Amino acid sequence: MELNRTTTNVNERPIKVLQFGEGNFLRAFINWMIHEMNEKADFNAGVAVVQPIAQGLGEMLKAQDGLYHLLLNGIEKGKLINKRMLVDCIQEVNNPYEDYQAFIQLSEIETLEFVFSNTTEAGISYKEGDLLNQVQDSFPGKLTAFLHHRFVHFNGDKDKGLVILPCELIDKNGEKLKEIILQYAKDWNLADTFTDWLNEACTFYNTLVDRIVPGYPKDRIAEIQKSIGFEDKLVVEGEQFHLFVLEGDQKIKEQLPFEKAGLNIVVTDNQAPYRERKVRILNGAHTLMVPVGLLAGIETVRENLENEQVCQFIDKAISEEIIPSLPPAEGILEFKDDVLDRFRNPFIKHYLKSISLNSFPKFKTRVLPSLLGYYDQKGRVPKHLVMALAALIKLYDPNNGVAFEPQDNADVKELLSKAWEEYASNYSNLDKVVKKVLSYSKLWEQDLNAIAQLHEGVTHYLRVIDNEGIQAILTEELYA
Repeated sequence: MELNRTTTNVNERPIKVLQFGEGNFLRAFINWMIHEMNEKADFNAGVAVVQPIAQGLGEMLKAQDGLYHLLLNGIEKGKLINKRMLVDCIQEVNNPYEDYQAFIQLSEIETLEFVFSNTTEAGISYKEGDLLNQVQDSFPGKLTAFLHHRFVHFNGDKDKGLVILPCELIDKNGEKLKEIILQYAKDWNLADTFTDWLNEACTFYNTLVDRIVPGYPKDRIAEIQKSIGFEDKLVVEGEQFHLFVLEGDQKIKEQLPFEKAGLNIVVTDNQAPYRERKVRILNGAHTLMVPVGLLAGIETVRENLENEQVCQFIDKAISEEIIPSLPPAEGILEFKDDVLDRFRNPFIKHYLKSISLNSFPKFKTRVLPSLLGYYDQKGRVPKHLVMALAALIKLYDPNNGVAFEPQDNADVKELLSKAWEEYASNYSNLDKVVKKVLSYSKLWEQDLNAIAQLHEGVTHYLRVIDNEGIQAILTEELYA
């Protein structure tokens, strides 16, 4: 049976939330939270989803009238948890690249209160050339135009300001997003009264999200669809654990009934300790295991942990290099052990290729701070993290022997493609490939060739991987 609002009995709700992003994470995290608050705290909130890039799941989501099933699996208080629910909070889906005017008109909705987003680490960025009255390439550009139209439509009414909670995994994501919006306002010569409204009527929170979301369970989908009785093409799977950390005014607790719905929420005036621990240990481990695992012929996170050599690599990278680069904190070793247990979750199948989206910006955000912090403390580069960078560079080589298609920023893909093309055609030294990557300051915001030993170390590991394969590194180089 097809899944839509004519084949199910679900609620129609007023739109209170604008959401940039229709991917697995937001549907398994933010939309699930809204669903829980609707069910348990009478929140009664509908969501209007905006597809942030030209290609996405918008049409598929629209065909199902915003409906999909969520599976939550894991261990909670020592008990096995397997939950399944039909999430019905998404009321409208818009692709601004196909109907920009309809997107802008969403800003006129009286009941709108909140904006959530997850456009990956690369999403909160300024793009030259974005203009006010045509579809903007960047997410902040779209949001600026949206907010400006709302400001104009409601004649600057401060009661029509919005609470904005970006979920992209960058430091101070709310502050960064607001900074770029103000830049667009200046570039587009928008009235000072709009800037005043933005500062006084809109509230930006810095956030941190934590839930492992493998996404679409493709290997079990026939069985799942038979069980639920619907041909749901957007089933999403996640772990039971979740944490949402908000940095900002405590009044958010009055606006969003998180606690009444039993959700694991922390509102704080300083999210830094939570962020550093989570981003650099959990997300950092995810990012560094992707190229190593894929080059070793491994498909999933759990299989990485079941492979003795790769598991040793991941454990030592965290214990000996990432944790020492962080400020001392109580419970950090226990957190590391909990993360590895979450990676071993037998109920979810988290494919490495699904984590590989925008791997280079992720490396910059999640791993590079640990690499540089370790170097500052020890006076030498951390071999596991350096090897992971070499493996990532090799993963973007079309001749890497792995069925892998990079999904990254266009400029990053072009840089790697040209570097490997030159190497293949001229038999140039791998040293040149590494130098080009490390010097790409648009990505790194610095020339990493200036870090003593880094260029030499990456080149060495890349040469071994290129000549002998990743297994030679895992069995001989690192632990000889």
